[in-house]
Amino acid sequence: MLTTRYTLIYVALMTFVVVASNFLVQFPLNATVAGINLADILTWGAFSYPIAFLITDLTNRQFGPQAARKVVFAGFVVGVALSFFTSVPRIAIASGSAYLAGQLLDIAVFNRLRRQAWWRAPIFGSLIGSALDTVMFFSLSFAAFFVLLGPNEPFALENAPIFGVLSTEAPRWISWALGDFAVKMLVGLVMLLPYGALMNVLRPMQSAAAR
Repeated sequence: MLTTRYTLIYVALMTFVVVASNFLVQFPLNATVAGINLADILTWGAFSYPIAFLITDLTNRQFGPQAARKVVFAGFVVGVALSFFTSVPRIAIASGSAYLAGQLLDIAVFNRLRRQAWWRAPIFGSLIGSALDTVMFFSLSFAAFFVLLGPNEPFALENAPIFGVLSTEAPRWISWALGDFAVKMLVGLVMLLPYGALMNVLRPMQSAAAR
């Protein structure tokens, strides 16, 4: 009963983060840093989405990978449904596929490292999962190779200076992906603070600790 109750809380939190991220992704970050117009490469959704990895890791720590997968799948259903209503099918497919793959990889890495130093499992799980999520989402969404998923976006495929300031050029979606991943790494490090603070509160259940 306790496991079910807490799992439902994690499901509710994951659903909230997915819904919030789908909403915030519509709003560019209007700021300039070192000559880089962040509105060209970042949205506010990049800051909220990494919280999903914190929720997955806390679920995994307390109840084990099986419960964590349930939370991830609940977020997947909500995320895909919202994406089909709020964006084109290609973006919806990319978003759902990247989310599911990234979160499941996070669970696998976390579970492998859970008995090591407390910070290793959450940081490596979230960073490796975020890397896969970023590569899959931006490639499936914008790379010309995946045109079978939907029409290509010409603006995303145009060559432009990376981050708008470097001499090296690449398709614009490359800069978007790099900027997104940089924020995920930063927020992933920040998420260690609430994870560490909650460690003594959300102790692993016996079944989770034995895995």
